[in-house]
Amino acid sequence: GPGITGLLGSNGAGKTTFIALALGLRLRDGGELRVLGHDPAVAGIRMRVRIGYSPEHHDLPSELAATDLVRHLAEMHLLPRRAAVHRANDALWLVGLGEERFRPVGTMSTGQRQRVKLASAIAHDPELVLLDEPTDGLDPVQRTEMLALIRRIGTEFGMHIVVSSHHLEEVERICDAVMIVEGGEVVHAGTLADVRRGPEGLVVEVDDRADELAALLIESGYEVTVDGAVLLLGAVDGIHDAVRDAVADLGIGLRRLGPRGRTLEDVYLGVGE
Repeated sequence: GPGITGLLGSNGAGKTTFIALALGLRLRDGGELRVLGHDPAVAGIRMRVRIGYSPEHHDLPSELAATDLVRHLAEMHLLPRRAAVHRANDALWLVGLGEERFRPVGTMSTGQRQRVKLASAIAHDPELVLLDEPTDGLDPVQRTEMLALIRRIGTEFGMHIVVSSHHLEEVERICDAVMIVEGGEVVHAGTLADVRRGPEGLVVEVDDRADELAALLIESGYEVTVDGAVLLLGAVDGIHDAVRDAVADLGIGLRRLGPRGRTLEDVYLGVGE
């Protein structure tokens, strides 16, 4: 449904190639791919008019005013001229370039050009928006603003958005789901909630003497894995009380006690191993 999916992978992993396949700009070597119910290799214009696309590169026509560029691309997606003009202006106001919309694109900063590309991708009100590295070249403040803008568009305007990125924190910050690409293959896909759901059980972190705490719990019949000051325990009845009693017996400080889980980084690094 509407929302934001992160297309995550290192540089050269195949993210841009995947987007090109989804747009029908490249032919796949094999397998099956459906985009909005169509095979992009043969669907042609009837599928592409329903998609918005922001490329990774910044090679935009330098002499064109932002509003003319966005309007032209909206017309390329089969919007009538008058509607394209209105949509272009609305999209540029939405991305924060309303006052700058008549400036030539070549006079704009990298951050502004990224916003022009985003406006071009959404002006024709597409069902699916593909954004290839939309924060490339932005400073930390600009990145935060761009991510907030993408999140707003994905939640308020009912569009499916796919964001290509190699930044884990960007995907975790704004995405509802993630697809991890490695070596040209999709190796993991799911909602962020599913990705973070690790083995059942507890994670326990103590100030010191973790080995002694583990020994006490193992002696009581519990399965324990030790990693520095952190203990990982399986989900069994009575485990909370057992940890509490063992920590009290040893007189050590308890930093953390909670359900086991995993981060997106855990999954991503596991993919690369």
